[in-house]
Amino acid sequence: MYPCITRLQTILALLYSTMLSRGHTCPSRCLCPDHHTVDCSGRALTHLPGPFPLNVRRLLLANNWISWIPSDFLLLYSDLVYLDLRNNSLSQLEPGTLSTPFSRLVFLDLGGNNLTEIPSGSFGESRSLIKLRLGDNPYLSAVGPRAFQGLSSLRELGLERNGLSDLDVGALEPLASLRTLRLEGNPWACSCRFAKLFAWLTEHRDKLPTGEEDSHVTVM
Repeated sequence: MYPCITRLQTILALLYSTMLSRGHTCPSRCLCPDHHTVDCSGRALTHLPGPFPLNVRRLLLANNWISWIPSDFLLLYSDLVYLDLRNNSLSQLEPGTLSTPFSRLVFLDLGGNNLTEIPSGSFGESRSLIKLRLGDNPYLSAVGPRAFQGLSSLRELGLERNGLSDLDVGALEPLASLRTLRLEGNPWACSCRFAKLFAWLTEHRDKLPTGEEDSHVTVM
């Protein structure tokens, strides 16, 4: 581990111990049903309410108005494995915000936000990530060709009901562990790039949901 990160985590651990001794282990307006879960869902929050316990593993922030995530977020909460940010007001992701070399994040839900683009490098080297949900972002019209680079363990990717008219197949090729891909409900345009995507989907049809509604892809 890098020395500067080790020192930072030591300082944060001391601060956390102080907070424990004072009983301030749960952010105001949130619930903490156990030592590793913080539930701030549906609290009309406009920003992250922290500080959270440094050993938080499940952080539930769905159904708020949060518009920004600090770039050092996962550096501070390196034990986090489950992060639910559904139905907020996020409009962009800074590259690397949701990834650190030591991230343990397994589940990430960013569905139902105002994202417009998933740039290359958005998730860095999040090798532990298994489920990534990006559906129901109606303004999401661009996915970088290396947006999912480094997600070697990703098994489930949701891009359904967004504003995608095309998708560079190169964004999907690094996902060696992918088992489920959801693309339904996008306004696909008939183009050369979509033809390449269609060929890839035909070859990997086992990764598409089998339900009649889920598997339907309309080309505009």
